[in-house]
Amino acid sequence: MTLQIGEANFQYQLLLQNQIKLQGLFLAGFDLKSYLKKKRMDVDKALDALLPNPDGLHATLLEAMRYSVMAGGKRLRPVLVLAAAEAVGGSQSEAMPAACALEFIHTYSLIHDDLPAMDDDDLRRGRPTCHIAFGEAMAILAGDGLLTFAFEVLAGMAAQGKMEPSKSAQVISTLAKAAGINGMVGGQAADVLMENMEINAEQLSFIHEHKTGALIKASVEIGGIIGGASREGLDALSRYGAALGLAFQIVDDLLDIEGDEEVLGKPVGSDIEKRKATYPALFGMEESREKARSYVDAALSALHFLDSKAEPLRAIARYVIERNR
Repeated sequence: MTLQIGEANFQYQLLLQNQIKLQGLFLAGFDLKSYLKKKRMDVDKALDALLPNPDGLHATLLEAMRYSVMAGGKRLRPVLVLAAAEAVGGSQSEAMPAACALEFIHTYSLIHDDLPAMDDDDLRRGRPTCHIAFGEAMAILAGDGLLTFAFEVLAGMAAQGKMEPSKSAQVISTLAKAAGINGMVGGQAADVLMENMEINAEQLSFIHEHKTGALIKASVEIGGIIGGASREGLDALSRYGAALGLAFQIVDDLLDIEGDEEVLGKPVGSDIEKRKATYPALFGMEESREKARSYVDAALSALHFLDSKAEPLRAIARYVIERNR
């Protein structure tokens, strides 16, 4: 019986390896660059339409919000929402408001992360950070404004009849958990508390899974929810997102050491200077690269039963370890 179980497991592993090889063939014919360019343009247009125009006594606040959101960037999280929704048969138009909400929350986190009390960075996406351009108080408020505006957008989807209330509640719950104390904020707190401390692999994994991974995982899950994914499909997307999030953060850690400051649009070497908890600091450069590759393989394996509509997700997973910014 043991032999039979072992053989079955061996055959399953072979199947997964063959799936990954087949996915590599699909990727060879998929134009990710054009796909990302089109999606970013669509997202930017939607973000611009949703953001309030600077007007009234609080015009400076609205200007600071718009300044930070429209500074550019990879738009990875909103693109993942759209790609995941389409991978399970959903539409971009239905998923776009949620995609924008993810970008609002991501941008708020960057504004606060750059503050003097946190990372104290002067550059973000190649130009002055929000607190340098508008002052510390207004930057804090801009972050607060984007966080709450994200949930205003999400709640409005159900209030305006654009999404079933039960589905809207599931989306809001997923994002709130990923962005809050049991997700991004909790991970950021752990990161701050463990600066200048010797940490182990378990503590490092907690920081990265929560600080960065939670929002990336939520992006994929939310896309799946909106697209009407089955329970099996949503589980696969969740596993894909969790693995992708860790790979993304490891590469970020590597780029802080060996990246090009002009390409990145922000200073490099700050993690080492502040003795932050990173994969290279704990495992070294080469082992960190290998871990990133392993997580990408895990992300690809999670999508093994999805058809060609999931090619953008597969291509994005490969892009994460090949990117230079």
